[in-house]
Amino acid sequence: MKQHVIVFLPAHNEEHAIGEVIKQIPRSIHPSVQVSVLVIDDGSTDRTVEVAKKAGANYIYSFDNNQGLGAAVRKGLSYSVELGADIGVMLDADNEYPAWQLADLLEPLFKGESDYVMGSRFKGTIDGMRLHRRLGNYCFTFIQSLLLQRWIYDGQSGMRVFSRQAMEHGEIIHDYNYAQVITLNLVRKGFRVKEVPITYQVRSTGESYIKFKAYLTSVLPAILKEMRRPVQKVSIDYSAHKILPGHITSMVAEKSH
Repeated sequence: MKQHVIVFLPAHNEEHAIGEVIKQIPRSIHPSVQVSVLVIDDGSTDRTVEVAKKAGANYIYSFDNNQGLGAAVRKGLSYSVELGADIGVMLDADNEYPAWQLADLLEPLFKGESDYVMGSRFKGTIDGMRLHRRLGNYCFTFIQSLLLQRWIYDGQSGMRVFSRQAMEHGEIIHDYNYAQVITLNLVRKGFRVKEVPITYQVRSTGESYIKFKAYLTSVLPAILKEMRRPVQKVSIDYSAHKILPGHITSMVAEKSH
């Protein structure tokens, strides 16, 4: 039986970028893997949904009004589970992240090495990222590293892979953003996290979900709230998504570039 990978894109007014992102998502990365695309339309007022459908999105879920990135990612995880996904991939719809590197991020799950994978711009390339964004990333990633007592390079990545269990157990406790709290939550529950280098390019259209002042006033309290919440360790099936070693070699050879 094929493993069903659902790539979900939280999108708010991304008509100029989302079509290209969807077209770059490789659909045939391995004979034992089926890839589908889900768009979480966060109350867009432009042609985001229309463009996404034309580009090949398999599923669309629309909020009536803008809920925020955290809410969109939360829905992406839960709806992917409802649709029968074995693995969920969160991908920003702004075309800053390399959709064509999907196989690279899936590989640790297929090898049984990880349950939660983050695409790392700081282990890959960050050409063109503005200084204030780079410093903000460094700051919040450093806070995460201290709290988790392990080094993380890119705590704000917009490209992440979740095992079925990680999707089911990951909790996002606020609507504004998800990046820090989902990692803290999953690692505290015992899920294995790994970072994979990715290629980053600065968005050329649209506006970011994230505003720095709001980020400070919303995310820091959420981090504190998350760390104060009691969590229970999850009994994780470490071999749930493994593909035989010989098949992994085939998968790597078929990566889309």
